[in-house]
Amino acid sequence: MQQIIKFFLRNKTFLLYFLLLFIAVIFTIQSHSYHKSKFINSANFVTGGVYNSVNNLTVYFNLESQNQLLQEENARLNSVLHTPHDTINSSFISDSIYSGVNYKFTTARVIKNSYSVKNNVLLINRGKRDSIQQDFGVITPNGILGIVDQTSTKFATVLSILNTNIKISAQLKNSNHFGSLMWDTKSPHVVQLNEISKIATLKKGDTIVTSGRSVIFPKGIPVGTIQDFRLDVAENFYTIDVQLFNDMTDIEYVYIIENVDKPEINSLLKPSNE
Repeated sequence: MQQIIKFFLRNKTFLLYFLLLFIAVIFTIQSHSYHKSKFINSANFVTGGVYNSVNNLTVYFNLESQNQLLQEENARLNSVLHTPHDTINSSFISDSIYSGVNYKFTTARVIKNSYSVKNNVLLINRGKRDSIQQDFGVITPNGILGIVDQTSTKFATVLSILNTNIKISAQLKNSNHFGSLMWDTKSPHVVQLNEISKIATLKKGDTIVTSGRSVIFPKGIPVGTIQDFRLDVAENFYTIDVQLFNDMTDIEYVYIIENVDKPEINSLLKPSNE
């Protein structure tokens, strides 16, 4: 113990310098958006490389289950491809409220996932060099996952659907009643669909999908099923508990969705200054 005390006393000048330098760097990052952005991108690059290396060691042990998942997805895609277009009620990829909207899908792998805090974030192994940008949608073969937040050269962070800072437009699959999908932080398996009109017909087990009323997700991406619902008499709206199709504690392979027509759509929807 005496040796430790002597070490601090002997090097107190240098230790004080590094402490003050650390505090100055923290204040600089917090008070300047440019420095904060550079710090986030650098942190994504460093932590992404570490998590990617660790994750590679465990991928091999999940190959059997992932191969089964890919086979099931191929079966679903083949069913769509071989079904006449006039008999398909909704398309997993191209059916949107914006007629003719084009979407590009990029595969990625999750190398870090959190699901036990209020604002959960995932890290994926795709970034700017893969043309991934902020506000791209992210899904799995089972359904919706989240929205791209920050990107570095090789990696990107994704705001999970289990994040209190995210809202996603969703609707009942059997009607056009839609609302905002949010999370109350109580369970990683259940989210809430708010502002559903009281005239909507609801039944436990009914399917919830994305509404297509944004430029991020196409219409019809699966979300989950109705677990429970309650009516706010004062507001005349239902709040629905939605059991997610995705097991948010076990996510590995994902698809990143780019709306190719997003810039054109946003330019038309932008409020006029005149």
